[in-house]
Amino acid sequence: MDVVLQPGTVTGLVYDPLFLEHSISGHPENAARLEAIVAELRPSGLWDRMTPVMAEPVDLELLARVHDPAYIARVAAISARGGGFLDSDTYLVRASYDAARLAAGGAAKLTRGVLRGELRNGIALVRPPGHHAERRRGMGFCLFNNIAVAAQAALDEFGLERVLIFDWDVHHGNGTQDIFYDSPQVMFMSTHQYPHYPGTGDWREAGAGEGSGFTVNLPLPVGVGDAGFARLFDEIVAPIAERFAPQLILVSAGYDAHWRDPLAGLHLSLRGYWRLAKGLIALADRLCSGRIVVVLEGGYDLEVLALGVADTCRALLGDDAPGADTIGPTEWPEPSLDRLTNALRSRHLK
Repeated sequence: MDVVLQPGTVTGLVYDPLFLEHSISGHPENAARLEAIVAELRPSGLWDRMTPVMAEPVDLELLARVHDPAYIARVAAISARGGGFLDSDTYLVRASYDAARLAAGGAAKLTRGVLRGELRNGIALVRPPGHHAERRRGMGFCLFNNIAVAAQAALDEFGLERVLIFDWDVHHGNGTQDIFYDSPQVMFMSTHQYPHYPGTGDWREAGAGEGSGFTVNLPLPVGVGDAGFARLFDEIVAPIAERFAPQLILVSAGYDAHWRDPLAGLHLSLRGYWRLAKGLIALADRLCSGRIVVVLEGGYDLEVLALGVADTCRALLGDDAPGADTIGPTEWPEPSLDRLTNALRSRHLK
């Protein structure tokens, strides 16, 4: 059954100062990331062109449909006693539980606004990030899986049957995959460096049970950049998305696949990110009346992050051109993707 939803006309923006309070000095995932984004969006005028959406803490009943209640309680308890670590990479401070609930709730509220037709599309500038958070554990800087909560809200509250989550972070979204691995209602597609943290995301990981075929991993060797991403989008991503016919597209947007990011080795440029964003928006226009929501994930070169988010906002707003790319492309040649494209075509496009 197709759900008839009327498209909106404006771009929504989720942001809250509480997201800055989840931060520790010296950690790559800290408040400076959002501060750099805001410092780019406000003077450029992009901030004022978007409609603010006030984040609200995620309802605990909805959160418990995505994460195990015992895990939620553990995050709350660690924050309540002043903070600590879930693992060597993933910290909490006193404000972290509240910030994480607000981040997940903000992503869900933005998605509701798009599905109600109050907004055409939107971007959630939230922290802590979420795509590594599995059903029963957080990891990789992530506490609650913001985009999974948004998808679950769309399924439960609006009767959607087909939600596409596209993850362009350089690290595999193992948490999102874990949560929806056996679901035919959520198609999870991920471009990521492989092998790299967290070690998951082989192309053979394609879903289980009723969800078989609804996980599409595009594991990329070091050095893949604009040409490789463009080829994969045209030959693999777009045809699979068209076959799935989503009623909503959600994007886990990490800007760490850029060639200058310090934590990885893919070679996208800002122009490559622009083309990726425009391509997904065009798919949303064609397949689901423009309903697309972008949720911030990684990105650890602050200039790249700020400029990349700004261009994503321009794309959502319908601008014809990105901002100036003051960084430019890499000059390194890209590896061949023939074997990967053949394998993916055989697995998913037979």
